[in-house]
Amino acid sequence: MLLDDLNPSQREAVLCLDSPSLVIAGAGSGKTRVITYKIAYLLEQGYEPWSILALTFTNKAAREMKERIAKLVSEERARYLWAGTFHSIFGKILRYEADRIGFNADFTIYDTSDSKSLIKTIVKDMKLEDKKYKPSAVLSHISNAKNSLILPAAYRNSARLMERDRAQGMPEVCTIYEEYMRRCRQSNAMDFDDMLVYTWMLFHNNPDVAQKYQDKFRYILVDEYQDTNYAQHQICVVGDDAQSIYSFRGAKIDNILNFQKLYNGVKLFKLEQNYRSTQTIVSAANSLIHHNVQQIRKDVYSTGNVGDPIEVCKAYSDVDEANIVVRKIRHLATAKNLRYQDIAVLYRTNAQSRSLEDALRKMSVPYRIYGGTSFYQRKEIKDVIAYFRLIVNPYDEEALKRIINYPNRKIGDTTLGKVLMAAAGQNVTPWEILSHPESLDVNNPTKERLKAFADMILSLREIALTQDAHEVGLAVVKISGIQQDIFQGKEPEDISRQENLQEMLDGMASFVQERKETGGGYMLTNYLSEVSLLTDMDEDESEGDNKVTLMTVHAAKGLEFEAVLVVGLEEELFPSQMSMDSPKQIEEERRLFYVAMTRAKQYLYLTYARRRMKFGITSDCEPSRFLKDIDRQYLKSDKPEMPSFRDIVSRPAFIPRQPRTYSEPARTTPAPPSNFIKVRKPLSAPQPTTASVPASINGLRVGTVIVHERFGEGVVEKLEGSGLDAKACVSFRNVGTKQLLLRFAKFTVKG
Repeated sequence: MLLDDLNPSQREAVLCLDSPSLVIAGAGSGKTRVITYKIAYLLEQGYEPWSILALTFTNKAAREMKERIAKLVSEERARYLWAGTFHSIFGKILRYEADRIGFNADFTIYDTSDSKSLIKTIVKDMKLEDKKYKPSAVLSHISNAKNSLILPAAYRNSARLMERDRAQGMPEVCTIYEEYMRRCRQSNAMDFDDMLVYTWMLFHNNPDVAQKYQDKFRYILVDEYQDTNYAQHQICVVGDDAQSIYSFRGAKIDNILNFQKLYNGVKLFKLEQNYRSTQTIVSAANSLIHHNVQQIRKDVYSTGNVGDPIEVCKAYSDVDEANIVVRKIRHLATAKNLRYQDIAVLYRTNAQSRSLEDALRKMSVPYRIYGGTSFYQRKEIKDVIAYFRLIVNPYDEEALKRIINYPNRKIGDTTLGKVLMAAAGQNVTPWEILSHPESLDVNNPTKERLKAFADMILSLREIALTQDAHEVGLAVVKISGIQQDIFQGKEPEDISRQENLQEMLDGMASFVQERKETGGGYMLTNYLSEVSLLTDMDEDESEGDNKVTLMTVHAAKGLEFEAVLVVGLEEELFPSQMSMDSPKQIEEERRLFYVAMTRAKQYLYLTYARRRMKFGITSDCEPSRFLKDIDRQYLKSDKPEMPSFRDIVSRPAFIPRQPRTYSEPARTTPAPPSNFIKVRKPLSAPQPTTASVPASINGLRVGTVIVHERFGEGVVEKLEGSGLDAKACVSFRNVGTKQLLLRFAKFTVKG
């Protein structure tokens, strides 16, 4: 009766018990069902639960697998299955066999923070430069080596690895690796990668132990086999080569592509019926992935409804794109009756969330960041904003405490504590102690460092008096040392931080440009006032879990939503700029896009911008090559109609908005003694410079359709003023109504 719930392909895979099997499972084809039913079938055939080993990549997947099996057989039998993640299962084996590898059974497992702390200590003990040998970078090199089963001796004998380390300014990584392994063993500790390495060593060096577990486990099932690394592959199978997207973590697609060559008598099963998505989405995804050369060919199909065509939305800019996304979300919620939690927005890099978050907040659409942090809550962003706060208001104690020693200036907690204690004792602010540290109970070098920090803030404050917010932002990241600190790393987490910082600066450039065009303030105080509205993190609990999900495509694997919007489909963004010179990496990027498309059940939108702010300049973008890979019959372009002149003139008369005013935050601390320097000069916008407005702007008049560089298409509703004060009120398709100061506005009149 178990088999009655399966389609023919699934049933065939479940029934095969006499040979190695490779199950190629298309997106949404019931992969988990095949694994759970196969285990249940094995139990029905008389196999003992402890003779079955099921390896997964997440604890959640293992837990769900056991729960499903318990429903099919019984909770009692399912309880004794060996089902879990690679690390949990191997950890269990290693504790049983610890004495065979020179460990005690109660060994400690180091998490990432423990490993970084140990590496930091080793770097210090070896008297190496901590700025060159960052724990995260060193740990990444060690982890990659372990996942390829390259132990320290082999690492030192590898000319390629040693030359790479020298080229990156870290020639002593191998020595650190050797010392790291020695100290871990001395402490009876393993890190997560060690659990793979030592399991391999256990079996490789002890044939009797290997035979023991070969006899014990009569069946081994590996979920998501396309994501295994070399070590996992050597130790030990269900997967989809079209969803292999984790090479940056050490995953090797060759493991699944070469599976049939490595084992004798392999039987291949293809699960090609998709139970998730519409026929249109499945067919479109097929047409995309067929462009990959490295793959096991399959033709996924859906027996569901045909579904709507996939909408491709062209935006004029990243700002326009974000507003298009919000407009589509509102349409799905109202016209299609979807809940917000049924909708996901997927992007290639974490940094892309900024413009989306800004637009969603402004339009009061609730959202959550899945598996990550809201843009303005990321450490590197909060650090820069703390600098901004201190520049605008030097009396901001919390901002000062956050960044006085970031980047490292050798102003430790002890020194900071003395500054705070002195300030409290004299009833003044910490800033005033920093400005005159002569009487502080610290040595002279420390006093000089404190004074240097105060002088740096003062110099940045002088810049903020005359330069716009973007220029101040550039000055802060350079003069403070943040740029040097963040941009020297090469690891994925370093690149993510770099992208976030650049996105913040680009957002500031966009802010300045828009404020100049609309006649608003564009200085640092104005930017901080704007950001404070966007960073109010008090969640509206009335929405509960009913929120739009924002996430990277990597984080979306294994999830599904009624509607999905994939954004930023441009060359050098998706596919990533780092993949452009490698056909193999382009294929992985295409697989990543395939994953993004197949998360959608009913509705799929693909968006791209023709212009995007990059390094403070609005640059042209090319649509992603992947859009051309999709068969055109499954796509439709989104071309909403502009409001007609008749619609515009029938509206109520335009009433200009009152300009918002911004002021420096009020100082609440007691007034300092007269011997302290007072920093109270207001950071206000300079008066506009004199310029002239052309007598004719291509015949601009009420009803004229214009194309703005960032806001897209709009219709002029009203013209007013003259000369330097000439303004146009324009109704834009996606961003609403804007009042533009014509001497700054960047637009063309649509032919």
